[in-house]
Amino acid sequence: MKKKFLFPLIGVPLLGLGLLLTSCEPQVRYADVVDDTIHIAVLTGEGFHDGEAYMPMGFLINQGARVTVIGPEPGTVTAYNSDFSIDIEKSVADVSVDDFDALILPGGQAPAMLRENETIVSFARDFFNSGKTVAAICHGPQVLITAGVMDGINATGFGGIEEELVEAGAIYHDEEVVIHDNLITSRTPPDLFAFSKAIKQSVMLPPTLEDVPPRPAL
Repeated sequence: MKKKFLFPLIGVPLLGLGLLLTSCEPQVRYADVVDDTIHIAVLTGEGFHDGEAYMPMGFLINQGARVTVIGPEPGTVTAYNSDFSIDIEKSVADVSVDDFDALILPGGQAPAMLRENETIVSFARDFFNSGKTVAAICHGPQVLITAGVMDGINATGFGGIEEELVEAGAIYHDEEVVIHDNLITSRTPPDLFAFSKAIKQSVMLPPTLEDVPPRPAL
């Protein structure tokens, strides 16, 4: 009878040991890495392009991000290519780079106006230099050109600003999305899906084991 129960008796401790070892394996838990929603700033103004603002915003909000529209001053601005409007929630002067995980610069006619505002240009420069994700589409890179951060950078944008980008030192690529370190650039509305997806991959991918901070000693 003892032989009959030998294997079950040995099996139970081994099973328990296996469960213990499994439970000791490091697990990647998002809550251990960051407990806050990804916060993205959309920097725009009067004359923005409706799709280039709304499509990335909607895509990223649906992915769980928090989006705040910032600009020269709070208020409602209208797209140049439609009757759509958007509410600027905060002035750039009232926010800081530390408030956000990424910055989006939609195109349209707004960037030409934004680049004339030194506070906005300084904010864009500081954001770029922070190493956080900056994404610009169509005419959006004009703000970065004025900020003086495009020298030696692989980038794209609306074909009409290619010469301006090159004069600023950028290496222009006629591609739907170009990524250089923390900068994501795209050309025009047909590139919006690739543009939005690249932003998601840059700031919203699940954490890896290396991202998990060490637990405090007991």
